[in-house]
Amino acid sequence: MGEVAWASVKKHATYFHAQFHRIARRRGRNKAVVAVAHSLLVVIYHVLQTRQPYAELGIDYFDQLDTARIQRHHVRRLEQLGYSVTLTPLAA
Repeated sequence: MGEVAWASVKKHATYFHAQFHRIARRRGRNKAVVAVAHSLLVVIYHVLQTRQPYAELGIDYFDQLDTARIQRHHVRRLEQLGYSVTLTPLAA
């Protein structure tokens, strides 16, 4: 499973690539690969159990998960650094 996890991490623009880099920043590369291997096992189990194909979540899954929390975090961090921050959304 470790080799499968490393292979899935090397493929860019995937959920597992994003998960690996998110965990590796905090815990290190080896623990991140074990976490990805665990996620792969869970996905494989559910694919086999439900007989439904795997739907890729995408590399930006963690960013879309809770955008309000991410915005608050970055605004608070910039204010701690001495900046005054106002957020204005981009026009689509």
